Amino acid sequence: MYRLSNTLHEYAWGSQSAIFNKFGWTPTGRPAAELWLGAHPLSPSLAHPQDLVSVDWLDFQPESLISDDSAGVSLISLIRADPEFMLGDAVEYAYGPRLPYLMKILASDAPLSLQVHPKPHVARAGFLRENAAGIDIHSSERNYKDDQHKPEMILALTAFEGLSGFRRPQRILDLLDGVAGECAAQMRSALRAAPGVAGVRSAFEHALALRGTQCTAQLVEAQESIKKIVAERTALGELVSRGHVTALDLFDRYPGDPGALVSLMLNRFSLEPGQAVYLEAGQVHAYLGGLGVEIMASSDNVLRAGLTPKKVDVAELVQCTDFAPAPPARPAIRERDGGLREYRPDIAEFALLYGQVSGSVLVTHNGPRIVVCLSGEVEVTNALGSLGRLTAGQSAFVPHGVGNIALHGECEAAISFVP
Repeated sequence: MYRLSNTLHEYAWGSQSAIFNKFGWTPTGRPAAELWLGAHPLSPSLAHPQDLVSVDWLDFQPESLISDDSAGVSLISLIRADPEFMLGDAVEYAYGPRLPYLMKILASDAPLSLQVHPKPHVARAGFLRENAAGIDIHSSERNYKDDQHKPEMILALTAFEGLSGFRRPQRILDLLDGVAGECAAQMRSALRAAPGVAGVRSAFEHALALRGTQCTAQLVEAQESIKKIVAERTALGELVSRGHVTALDLFDRYPGDPGALVSLMLNRFSLEPGQAVYLEAGQVHAYLGGLGVEIMASSDNVLRAGLTPKKVDVAELVQCTDFAPAPPARPAIRERDGGLREYRPDIAEFALLYGQVSGSVLVTHNGPRIVVCLSGEVEVTNALGSLGRLTAGQSAFVPHGVGNIALHGECEAAISFVP
């Protein structure tokens, strides 16, 4: 078993407290957004044999402070050195000498951008195209950081809020009813003329077409009309739509951004701790707030629709988007022994075990696994004995070759694996 040191990404929407409080780490004073656990080329975890880890081993390293003399070996290099032992024949055959998933601890204090992740063929073509154009892999002008698709699942550790997938056309029309401005009128006309996928796409494109234009006055008009709708319904004691409340919050946070208007088209979801949502490639979504464990295909490809100062490429995003209305998808969940639940979405690259362990529990999944102790303390063993102990915030890579493992202790844990 190899202890991991993981990169902590400091994005503006991150929380200055959530991850630090969860793991008992000393805050950096900067917003901690994503802790990456895996072998993605942009931020691979560093690995070290568990029995050789020194007292000064760092469980996390802020992205801004990582240096070439950091301890440990890249998980990429470790896997490539012996892929049969690290991954197992089945995983290596399917994906080559690479870890097919990326696990994250995500903490959001502000909404993330409205975004879509590409399907496999689009990611491959886009990555090759931008490489041929000579765009640096770290450039903010890139759409594609790798050649992989990026389906993902978020498992809530706290109350978690987000947007995912398009609402039914009639429900979008209900929310747009009474919203002022030319764009809102165009969106209504598009949906009435084609109350299906074509209408949803047309309404979406009408809203995004405002970007880069002199649209502030029109968006303020829409915002003020939604405020009026909310005020009137509140005064009458009627139910106020969360869609309207969400849009007003986004208008306040991102003035002049048509993404706030787009949010009326999207399903709002709420998760309690232990609940999860699966997001397919091509599905428009945005996380609004909360702490969770995220797992995805090992990719950093993001196409943004708005609510961000980063690059927005509307033409490329529309090419990648699935406009079929659908509610947020929930992964299949199976209760396992010992307090663990298995979360298995309809995807080949990843699945997750999560729960409160009390006593001992056998984990029968082989292949490459990452174990993260979220709270408490756990001992990891295999048939030959102890592999080591983990406390809150500590994580380890468990190769296929060590066989089945067991967890012993009182802890909250998450284990990623290839199903």
